[in-house]
Amino acid sequence: MRGLVAGIKDEQLVFTQSITSKSTDFFDDIEVIDTLLQDNEAAYLTLRRYPNAPDGFVAVTYIPDTANVRQKMLFASTRLTLVRELGPEKFRETLFATTKAELTAEGWRKHDQHGKLKAPLTEEEQTLQGVKEAEAETSRGTTGRKSHFTHGLKSPISNDVIEALKTLPNGTDNLVQIKIDMTTEKVELAGVSSVGIKELSGAISPAEPRYSFFRYFHELDGETKSPIIFISSCPSGLKVKERMLYAASRAVFLDSVRKEVELEVSKKLEVSDPSEISSSAVHEQLYPAIEQKQGFSRPRRPGKK
Repeated sequence: MRGLVAGIKDEQLVFTQSITSKSTDFFDDIEVIDTLLQDNEAAYLTLRRYPNAPDGFVAVTYIPDTANVRQKMLFASTRLTLVRELGPEKFRETLFATTKAELTAEGWRKHDQHGKLKAPLTEEEQTLQGVKEAEAETSRGTTGRKSHFTHGLKSPISNDVIEALKTLPNGTDNLVQIKIDMTTEKVELAGVSSVGIKELSGAISPAEPRYSFFRYFHELDGETKSPIIFISSCPSGLKVKERMLYAASRAVFLDSVRKEVELEVSKKLEVSDPSEISSSAVHEQLYPAIEQKQGFSRPRRPGKK
C-alpha cells in the first residue's frame, strides 16, 4: 500500500480511501491522488515515500482555498495532533497543499526542488500559518456587525461580559474571564476577580479555554502603569470543536469588544497553559528589550600599539 486518505467526521478521524502501490516509483503511484480529492473539501494523506526507512512516511494536509472557513480551521488546527498520534518518528517530512496540482508528480518535484533552495517551515509554523489565514478570512467577513460572530457563533456577547469589561479600566477588580458556552455558542462571563501578577496563572482555569482581560498594575521609571492585556488560553487536551471555535472566534470577539466597549488592549498573549504566564514574560511582552548595536571599530594597522 502506498498511502491512505483521511477526513474528519463528527469530530472523529476517518479513513476514506487507500492508495495502492502498483509500482516502485513513488511518482507513478501518486498520480491517482487527483481523483481521490475534492476541489472544496480538505483531507489528510499519509504516504509511504521511502519504503525501507523507519521514517519513510510523508504527512500531507490538503486544504483547498474553496473549502469553508470552519473546515480550514478544523484541519489546520488538528494536523499536528494526527502526526503525534501516528508517531512523529515515522514521518520524514510534512507538506501543506492548497491545490491538487501540488500533489501531482510535477508538483512534488517542484516541492523537492524548493526544499533544496529554502528551508521548509516547521510543523508549528505551517499550522500557525494555516490558522492565521483562516482567522483573517473570518475577520474580513464581519464588517459592519457589532454583536454577532460569523461562521457558527449564534448569540451576542452577554450583558454581564459587556458590563464587566466597561468597569475594568477604573474598577477595583482587574481580571475578567470569559468563556463560550459550547451548546449555545454564547459568550458568557466566567468570573471577575482581583489578583496580582504572581497569582494570575493560578487564577485562570488550566482545564478550560478562556478569554481573559487583565489590568496589570506596576511601576515603571517611577510612574504607575495599568495597561490591559488580553490572554487567550486554550489547553491542548480539548476537543477539536472547542479548539476550533475559540481560535476562529478570537479576532472577531476582540473586534466586537473594541467597538461595543471601546476597550483599548495594550498587548495580546496566546498560551496553551496558564502556567506559561509569569511576571517576567508579561513584562518582556510589554517592554521588549532594545538591542544595543555597537559601532564598527576600524582594526588597528599591524605594527601599531
